[in-house]
Amino acid sequence: MRFRSSASDQDAPDINLIPLIDVLLVMLIFLAATTTFTRERQLKISLPQANAEQLTVPTIELSIAQDGRFAMASVVIASVDLVTTLKQQFKGQADTVLLIRADAMTPHQAVVHAMQAAREAGVGKVHFATQAAQ
Repeated sequence: MRFRSSASDQDAPDINLIPLIDVLLVMLIFLAATTTFTRERQLKISLPQANAEQLTVPTIELSIAQDGRFAMASVVIASVDLVTTLKQQFKGQADTVLLIRADAMTPHQAVVHAMQAAREAGVGKVHFATQAAQ
């Protein structure tokens, strides 16, 4: 018993999804390739060397240049605005870690200022970025 006629099956237009899937995969590969290499390059930083394990928790990075300038999310921040910027970044993110990426030749006072600003902003966890010792 056949309930459908073969004429109605031939009249229906076919939608080929293979080209759409190909385009979406190419877009996905393009986005993955471009977003994985976006590191904060506003300030040139040479990290100190140490033996440490890598973080697996969500982080917000604060970069400190050799001359004591601060940058967050590729934007240079004045030292007087650091507390306000940290409060805005950590609003509602209690488990997020502040990762301080200070240059190896950064003055100690700049790092202490960043740690004090983090404390005033209510940041619970602060870590320091290093490069692997050779």
